[in-house]
Amino acid sequence: MSLVTARHADELSRGAQQLAVELTPETQEKLLAYLALLIKWNKAYNLTAVRNPDEMVSRHLLDSLSVVPFVGALGDNWLDVGSGGGMPGIPLAILFPERRFTLLDSNGKKTRFLTQVKLELKLANLEVVHSRVEAFTPAQPFSGIVSRAFSSLEDFSNWTRHLGDGETRWLAMKGLHPDDELQALPADFRVESAHQLEVPGCQGQRHLLILRRTL
Repeated sequence: MSLVTARHADELSRGAQQLAVELTPETQEKLLAYLALLIKWNKAYNLTAVRNPDEMVSRHLLDSLSVVPFVGALGDNWLDVGSGGGMPGIPLAILFPERRFTLLDSNGKKTRFLTQVKLELKLANLEVVHSRVEAFTPAQPFSGIVSRAFSSLEDFSNWTRHLGDGETRWLAMKGLHPDDELQALPADFRVESAHQLEVPGCQGQRHLLILRRTL
């Protein structure tokens, strides 16, 4: 039996339309192939706490696609920090083949999975890095750094400050609006904008905070 069904494909297509994200047939095919790999590997590698494949389209694929308009307006060199099972980095790399995405995680099982996805989906614009974020030293600052349920805003900012510069945007994907976390934001970071996201099929609130660093 196929791990990904016609119902999953329909849910992805309808959800993307609601998000105003255009999917070509090839893009949709790759997103569903990624979903199939996630379902398959999750059984052994514990990549995500979401066990039900029927929930993964909304909670992983569509949630990742909800930030596409914001990523699309920014630069070409992106880091997904604490990428885990590859969200949002892999869906974004599929959507933006002309941009570079680095997926970083300290868990070796997860980076092995990400490397397998890169190979099977032929994602030439994707780099997988097995490292702690504090020890990672890229050749140049990233134009965008995104995290999804990675850490508090304070830790996200402090652990990644050496990876960006005054032009970098930090995109923090959150559930509830993190009022308490904002109180602890380091003094050299500021919120450039905050957005409530409407993710088709997702219960509960979703927010995106875009941060900049003042050097």
